[in-house]
Amino acid sequence: MTRAAELPYALGGPVVDARIRVRDEDFRVDEVDAFEPSGAGEHLLLTIEKRGMNTAFAARALAAWAGIEVDAVGYAGLKDRHAVTRQRLTLHLPGREAPALDTLQVEGLRVLAMHRHSRKLPRGALAGNAFVLVLRDVTGDRDAAQARLAAIAASGVPNYFGEQRFGRGGSNVAQALAMFAGSGKSGRRMRREERSMLLSAARSELFNRVLARRVQQECWDRALEGEVWMLDGSRSVFGPEPLDDALDARLQAGDIHPTAPLWGRGESRATGAALQIETAALGDADALALRAGLEREGLKQERRATRLRPQGFEWDWRADDVLELRFALPPGAYATTVLRELATTAGTLD
Repeated sequence: MTRAAELPYALGGPVVDARIRVRDEDFRVDEVDAFEPSGAGEHLLLTIEKRGMNTAFAARALAAWAGIEVDAVGYAGLKDRHAVTRQRLTLHLPGREAPALDTLQVEGLRVLAMHRHSRKLPRGALAGNAFVLVLRDVTGDRDAAQARLAAIAASGVPNYFGEQRFGRGGSNVAQALAMFAGSGKSGRRMRREERSMLLSAARSELFNRVLARRVQQECWDRALEGEVWMLDGSRSVFGPEPLDDALDARLQAGDIHPTAPLWGRGESRATGAALQIETAALGDADALALRAGLEREGLKQERRATRLRPQGFEWDWRADDVLELRFALPPGAYATTVLRELATTAGTLD
């Protein structure tokens, strides 16, 4: 696996050192809702605030409170443990009222709103996430930090998958290789959630390899012949098509972004120079094994933007050594990917 620390930087490497998540309140995440509750249906749509627990723990706690199986709980995305986060979940309660809220006695978990809804909340059913991050004990050149912050706001960062995707010590990719080879964990039957996690790690590893190659060649945010484009704020893709001034203007304005593959069955849509980079990045033995395994699992080729532009990127120095960042990201993007272009951070990332 390509470790996060080994991935090339686009803007020249971190310019300050800092501590993150000194307190849970230093890492705040609010889901940006993608839809309104339907007002009726078999599911209870909850907006919760949690601290000191991950989404899976919160889901289990809510399932126990409602007297249902955890599989009957839906959520759009996984949120960090060491943070204060707000997100929505659904509980499948056909023909049943919700238990009284005062019977939910879980430290660090609050229900903020509750509505009836027509369907289980699927993964990815959110418009994005809004972050407020506080970096403490910041050391380094403040002028360099100001310049780097301005560069991130102006041009964005490479859209790497964060190290959270790869498990502790990056072990998920090795486990995926073992699973594809038929030697995973003593041959026991793997739970669907665990299998899905390993498939995601395998895809993410391949994407990061292609993006790293493009960062090294300084074309992660530039147009190549044979490029497949993604519309900003969506997962819609188009191309390849001949490069012209109109496409370049849309690229510079942030309306479209270059892409790299999320591997699966079928041929890559890229051609020309874009395809050459993908082929070169994914040609070693481990990459070929990951590609073959994902294809056997039936996943289809998809694309992901190589450029990540934080929306509403703002910052304030609370003190000489305390920096607050505020920004929003699309679904599936990582705040730690933004941070790595600014600071070398100490503190937990899960």
